[in-house]
Amino acid sequence: MSGHRLLRAFGQISGLTLISRLLGFVRDICFAHFIGAGPASDAFLVAFKLPNLFRRLTAEGALTNAFLPAYSLAREHDGKGRALVLAAEVQSALLLALCVLVIFMEVFMPLVVALLAPGFADTPARLDAAVSLARVTMPYLVMISLVALWSALLNSADDFISPATAPIILNLFLIGGAVLVPFSAARTGLGAEMIALPLAVGLLLAGVCQMLLLQYRLGMKKLRPGWRLGLSSKARALWHSFVPAALGAGATQINLLVDLILASWLEVGAISWLYYADRIAQLPLGLVGVALGTALLPRLSKIEAGKGPARYAAFSTELTAGFIPAACLVLPAAMGIIVIAEPLISGLFRTGAFDQHDARAAAAALVAYGVGLPAFVGLKLVQAGLYAMGKTRFVMVISVATVALNIVLSLILMQVFGHVGLALATSIVSWLAFTCQTLWLVHAGRLDSRPLYGVFLSFICAALMGLYLYLAAPALAVNFSSDRLVMACLVISGAGLYLGLGWLTGLLKLAFFTARRKKELE
Repeated sequence: MSGHRLLRAFGQISGLTLISRLLGFVRDICFAHFIGAGPASDAFLVAFKLPNLFRRLTAEGALTNAFLPAYSLAREHDGKGRALVLAAEVQSALLLALCVLVIFMEVFMPLVVALLAPGFADTPARLDAAVSLARVTMPYLVMISLVALWSALLNSADDFISPATAPIILNLFLIGGAVLVPFSAARTGLGAEMIALPLAVGLLLAGVCQMLLLQYRLGMKKLRPGWRLGLSSKARALWHSFVPAALGAGATQINLLVDLILASWLEVGAISWLYYADRIAQLPLGLVGVALGTALLPRLSKIEAGKGPARYAAFSTELTAGFIPAACLVLPAAMGIIVIAEPLISGLFRTGAFDQHDARAAAAALVAYGVGLPAFVGLKLVQAGLYAMGKTRFVMVISVATVALNIVLSLILMQVFGHVGLALATSIVSWLAFTCQTLWLVHAGRLDSRPLYGVFLSFICAALMGLYLYLAAPALAVNFSSDRLVMACLVISGAGLYLGLGWLTGLLKLAFFTARRKKELE
């Protein structure tokens, strides 16, 4: 596979992801303006966490990572027809299992929310609101999981545009729900903690529209799987690999869930501060890590399904073609997040019910997440390689260990740093997981030292940009009264400086233009 084809797929996914993430910021600005960072926000975010966690485990992780290699292998050896039979078996089992799970959780939702946010017991109104909202949002779990499976099918056919459009639909509906919050509260007389109900309804409507879009695209590609009860040996093997894949791919998300659970014991607003900080960190993670990981997995799976030792070199070349542009994009993003966290939070979210105290608290958490951002992104790339090789259990072992370590570190650091300690623990364990998995790929001959020079060059350029931002931020804050203007000036000038340094040092040519020539990567 050529680096040019990888970058084309990355560009498609990343471009639509950028639109989705920008709409996500509009959505979160609406959240901050209409419901702030208090009891209502905490209640909705807990209710949203359950289906959203599953979305990240499936659409960005476990289901795709387990399904795509098995589907690619079946298609390579048995043909498209048999591969679609496998997809039909997986689809039917997935729908049945998730419907049972949703019914169970609907019945026992008070217990589920109590486990997810044990600190809510001290504020009964907030707990009741979280339970009621979670019962509305929970069916989205079924919808988005089917969307994830259908997205993997489309990705296998090199259709990355339709799956990347689905999150745009979600954000549009949530923006509409946020705008309706004050009207709904005024007309229905909902309690203060329940004013986020329009957001929960918007989530369900978004799920319906996402399913309709992907079903239409599957029909056009003649990839629409049927319904088939019973599991073949290949389907059973796939499901056996799903749990390790879920624990492996979802380690970062499980760590964020740990943050939420522990934050419920801290002061009111801590859950919301971590959420807004995570939202900014998710922008480069989605644009680079998820986009490149999504583009790499079907390509690496096809290479691994081939025969002969030559596939090792092709595998390493394809993975290298992802590492270099990832470093070029993520390192400056991480540096900017660390240096100008408060201007970013204030510029985006300080409005309405979200005040300066909230902005400072969220910014402190953002710095901690920024430290781990390169590892968050790097994990998406190395795990794409490991899942393509079928090493789900290895990833699971590393991930379970890091989750356990994260719980211990979080309990220690939250005593000293509060909610910031929770974010810092997540970053530390992500670096450990990334290091272990990268070293395994190097040992297996699937990754070599070629990305190191590009990573080093990116770090130097990012460090110089960070020094500029550190010096420029106070001066701009004095001369401009608008938070958004200060943020815009810092972001634009910092990005311009980094691009200029990248051009002068040859970094941009190394990261993007040489990827068009496969010989230069081999």
